[in-house]
Amino acid sequence: MESRSPEGCTREIKEEAARLGFDACGIAPAEPIDPENRLGAWLRQGCHADMAWLERAREVRQDVRLKLEGARSVVVVAKNYYQPNQRLAEGAGRIARYAWGRDYHKVLLNPLRRLARHIGTLAPDVQTYAEVDTGPVLERAWAARAGIGWIGKNGLVVRRGLGSWFVLGAIVTTLDAAPDAPARDYCGNCRACIEACPTGAILSPRTLDARRCIAYHTIENRGAIPSPIQDRMGTWIFGCDRCQEVCPWNREVTTAAEPDFRPRDGAVSPNLEELLRLDEPQFRQRFEGSAILRAKHAGLLRNAGIALRNLSKS
Repeated sequence: MESRSPEGCTREIKEEAARLGFDACGIAPAEPIDPENRLGAWLRQGCHADMAWLERAREVRQDVRLKLEGARSVVVVAKNYYQPNQRLAEGAGRIARYAWGRDYHKVLLNPLRRLARHIGTLAPDVQTYAEVDTGPVLERAWAARAGIGWIGKNGLVVRRGLGSWFVLGAIVTTLDAAPDAPARDYCGNCRACIEACPTGAILSPRTLDARRCIAYHTIENRGAIPSPIQDRMGTWIFGCDRCQEVCPWNREVTTAAEPDFRPRDGAVSPNLEELLRLDEPQFRQRFEGSAILRAKHAGLLRNAGIALRNLSKS
């Protein structure tokens, strides 16, 4: 097998990523991503709530070379999931926009693996590790390092033309590819996302406290949601888009071309009373293939009950 130059590898990777339907692709050198140990400080503050897996894999998240020996490059891809605003039905709950269609893990994983296989053909003995938001990789930090976009003050990656309405996938590889320049920060003095957060979860620019975050509580929290958070949840029952809805970079974004991200029936604003009547098999059948399954049956019913109470108070 004939090896390409690092520049040639980068060119071929980006061409293949575009052919596979990704909206952006960037490459960074596989070096320590968190030399200032910001992750460690965030964990010590307890901002990860009960997501203990973040603490267990801290060293690997900070240095992907511990995940794949000999890693030289990290390839990051982005895929637009944006769908236009939908009319909210009366008595309905709100669901984060990324969960309106098919689970993004399922949408991204196969093309990401195909891209990883292609990377493996660009030089002899190339190894790869591909993941979509489930492995010990700080995707957002790598996206900024690879030039995909900058990390906004709400902690999400923002890119001109896509805003923050996209999901990420990452490939760690032993291939030596030419890196892209890190993204420039265009947030400026804007504080819209910080000021709009209903629970004050954005403690400071790029520092999110999951213990206050509606998205954390409606998806990851398996226990009781604190009363002060419940009172500010409004009718959100899965995730929360408030910090994205107010971002100036999200005002003009093209609708996603991916058919799997089109809104499914009943996934945009499901009736709260109907949800409360679902048993577990009905819950699984209704939301099959959707990220909403992540909340579990008990969690979604808990959220729906809170939203219904909040609705009755409004």
